[in-house]
Amino acid sequence: MTLTVDPAGWLEFAGQSMRCALGRGRIKRDKREGDGATPAGRFALRELLYRPDRLAPPVCALPVRALTPEDGWCDDPAHGDYNRMVMLPHPARCERLWREDGVYDLVIPLGYNDDPPRPGLGSAIFLHVARPDFDPTEGCVALALPDLLALIGQLPENCWIEIPPPAH
Repeated sequence: MTLTVDPAGWLEFAGQSMRCALGRGRIKRDKREGDGATPAGRFALRELLYRPDRLAPPVCALPVRALTPEDGWCDDPAHGDYNRMVMLPHPARCERLWREDGVYDLVIPLGYNDDPPRPGLGSAIFLHVARPDFDPTEGCVALALPDLLALIGQLPENCWIEIPPPAH
């Protein structure tokens, strides 16, 4: 089963359309670390991470893991843990997954540049909760919390997200 992202900011799944936020750098075929772009391609949905202090354990066919305040994601291309979930504190540059703004209350890492990670091609590409005004992400795909909650309950175990490259 595949989720499809429209470059205009819509995610389609099982006959439903949901507004989504994309990267501030738009969609790119040649994603690079720090460019703010959402990568074009077809990527597996790996697992569901959630904030247990804010949400009950979601029912989902994907593996489900509760986040802790020590969870982070390494975005340092010079480190061996690049584009991997890590425990904080960590010696390399990392993004904190336990955030106050709620955008990572539900987060699904996408299978982008992770098998194996190649330094500099981008990291921490997720499907996560959108900000209330759908501000652009740093390269992720983001849905309103009610839409993301509805979506995860319908996802099969083996699911993909298709992000088409820009037309030109």
